[in-house]
Amino acid sequence: MTAPAAQELDERCFLSAQSMPSLKVSEHFQVVKLLGEGSYGKVMLAVHRQRGTPMALKFFPRQSTSLTSFLREYNLSLSYCTHPSLTRALGIFFSTPTYYVFAQQAGLYGDLYSVIVSEVGVDEECVQRVMSQLSGAVTHLHSLGFVHRDIKPENIFLCDSSCRWVKLGDFGLARAIGSSVRAVWYESPFCTPEVEPAKEAEKERECDETEEEVEDIWITVEPCIDSWALGVLVYCLLTGCFPWEESTHDDRGYRRYKEWFYRETEKEEKIRDGEWISEEDSYIMMKENQRDNPPPSQFEGLSPLVMTLFKELLHPEPKHRGSSEEILSYLGGPWLTETEEEEKRKAEEAEKEARKIRQGGGVAEELVREGRGER
Repeated sequence: MTAPAAQELDERCFLSAQSMPSLKVSEHFQVVKLLGEGSYGKVMLAVHRQRGTPMALKFFPRQSTSLTSFLREYNLSLSYCTHPSLTRALGIFFSTPTYYVFAQQAGLYGDLYSVIVSEVGVDEECVQRVMSQLSGAVTHLHSLGFVHRDIKPENIFLCDSSCRWVKLGDFGLARAIGSSVRAVWYESPFCTPEVEPAKEAEKERECDETEEEVEDIWITVEPCIDSWALGVLVYCLLTGCFPWEESTHDDRGYRRYKEWFYRETEKEEKIRDGEWISEEDSYIMMKENQRDNPPPSQFEGLSPLVMTLFKELLHPEPKHRGSSEEILSYLGGPWLTETEEEEKRKAEEAEKEARKIRQGGGVAEELVREGRGER
């Protein structure tokens, strides 16, 4: 799957390079407003003058963008982002004297970052709804042989104000599964722990007085990179915070999580004793273990169910990390402790009502028997 996917994308880029027109933006589009900007360039909301269609125009400065990287992102978005929760290019691409530009579907309601309340997050039902869509989108992308590599709230766009339809976008870092890329460390909870050696290598470069060249570290692109980011995103949406600043041994928050994680894993292995454990059994064990091995303080208020999901997605060892599709197994149950307690209270009230009905039914039967002279 990997080699054909990468090869096919390269062929599409080669063909599109032969037919890229030069256009003047104002002649073909009415630019309405700025939607966003970053190191890549900027995105403008525009209306196609002939069609009257609203769209987002993504501008890449020619001075800092290679034609290859521009065409790769355009063709990947156009040809492979066919899932309803992936932002798709619209088949319009061109150059100006200063920019490479392509048109894509517009997220008219901003991005996910804009609706996350700091230290609060968003409504739990909304979190599960968003993660259900993203699980499908990322799984679809992986099935076609690509890894996004840059999942974060700023790259998830809203198609309505209630997050009932979201789209993952920005495929500038997406690469084919199995390809090799230089490991780049960046200070973020979304950065996977397996690239920590790249941080140490960078320190060596800065401290090396002999100016000897430090060898680059290369990693293989795998779907587990996206799984990690999805796990951090779930935490961010539920709490309005991040679980740690960076996933390194010297970050206190991550170190405490890692210690808890391996204690939890050790207990499971003792109970398992060579037998396979289902997700339901793992959840039950997690619930029982929370008394003996409580999660780190930054996970306070989160239910055993979502902690089990974190154990899948936020596994420190990439080869054992769960897939994006596993999120679907955890939908429907409570991800917050208060929701779990509320569901328990409702269940107890329902049981009381059922008991009353059963008792009432017994009395009614007795009265019926009396009326018939059956006593």
